[in-house]
Amino acid sequence: MTSSIWHPFTQHGLGEPIPQVASAKGAVLHLEGGAEMIDAISSWWVTTHGHANPRIAAAIADQAARLDQIIFAGWTHEPAETLAAGLRAIMPDSLTRVFFSDSGSTSVEVALKMALGYWLHRGEDRHRIVVMDHGYHGDTIGTMSVGARGAFNRAYQPLLFDVTSIPFPATGAEQAALDALDAACREGAAAFIVEPLLLGAGGMLTYGADTLAEMARICARHGTLFIADEVMTGWGRTGTLLACEQAGVVPDILCLSKGLTGGAIPLAVTMASEPIYEAHYSQDRGRMFFHSSSYTANPIACAAANANLAIWREEPVRERIATLSRRQVTRLATLARHPAARNPRQIGTIAAFEVGAAEGYLSNLAPTMLAMFRERGVLLRPLGNTVYVMPPYCISEEQLDAVYTAIDEVIDRVAG
Repeated sequence: MTSSIWHPFTQHGLGEPIPQVASAKGAVLHLEGGAEMIDAISSWWVTTHGHANPRIAAAIADQAARLDQIIFAGWTHEPAETLAAGLRAIMPDSLTRVFFSDSGSTSVEVALKMALGYWLHRGEDRHRIVVMDHGYHGDTIGTMSVGARGAFNRAYQPLLFDVTSIPFPATGAEQAALDALDAACREGAAAFIVEPLLLGAGGMLTYGADTLAEMARICARHGTLFIADEVMTGWGRTGTLLACEQAGVVPDILCLSKGLTGGAIPLAVTMASEPIYEAHYSQDRGRMFFHSSSYTANPIACAAANANLAIWREEPVRERIATLSRRQVTRLATLARHPAARNPRQIGTIAAFEVGAAEGYLSNLAPTMLAMFRERGVLLRPLGNTVYVMPPYCISEEQLDAVYTAIDEVIDRVAG
């Protein structure tokens, strides 16, 4: 049967196979026909506790039978109230307000609109957004505008608004990035948005906690709002609940999604400090925050997120993260001896390296390696010639061994 589906980030003209997944459990995908695949990228970075987690699945089923959907403009429900309270308890104290949306992209769009609204309602002419080279924040128009320009958004360039970009703070080049940020903030920038410690789609690029801390200090010194996009880095991926923790940074606005529900169902939140909420608080209806979607704070998604928070409270999630992080260090150290593995790096549960010379996202190595990994029963989706491993926290030592065995075999083949 010919499918009529148009898949994301897929060039159908290449005729690459698209396997059909029948079910999944833990770190394993079960394909139609009986084959199994180890999910080594958490199904695009979302699955934290493993597929079909019984606590999350039960919460979804229970909520679906009681209240599936309700308008959230001027109405509320228990799953959302419980989730907001739970997030307040686990996130930094100064992030007092919780705004619900549907995806990482929309959580960033909300953050940008909050920041611009804040300055408008204060009567200050600040509207410039500062971003970091190689950043990625989503695929909607606003998020593409604050992301790196290139293959992802070349066709949409006429729609994108202008931003000020600072260099990526690569090792030895940190001061150039800090100086550029300081200059932009001195000119009255409205906000600086950044992926803390790790740039995801930009190539799994890492930078230091000291640099992140200094960036936050620069923003605070000039009154520039600091927006932390922790859509990917949050929920333990970098070894701590939030990547910002490692730098002692508390943002003015925080974006969360992906692992918010354990990866089971779409949901996002944008958490803001009280001054940002207060700037919109008024008896003037024209100053309300104009953003929503039909499915804002969907009760079923909120129930899944509440189950995720319960898992964090009641199960040894941090110990699982620490164990996986140690295993990644060990595996990557062995892999680093391979002559074709360049620039090996690891942060928390994530490991990455390049194969061969830098070629960028459209490197022909990507589809070649993806197919080779699939033949070996492993789901890895290289970012160009960057291979990364970001598994769910439940992956066993044997499964992780199988992932790295497949990596070793594949880079042997492509290097040869």
